[in-house]
Amino acid sequence: MEAQDLKRLKQLEEENAKLKRMLAESMLDNDALKAALNRKY
Repeated sequence: MEAQDLKRLKQLEEENAKLKRMLAESMLDNDALKAALNRKY
């Protein structure tokens, strides 16, 4: 691999990690909303 390829790979890995964190946060928010809506008052 060339240096340029390695740099691009690192960028893609960082973006992938960011997107995974965003997805996990969204799933937690979704679960919290579902729990709040299912509470009986």
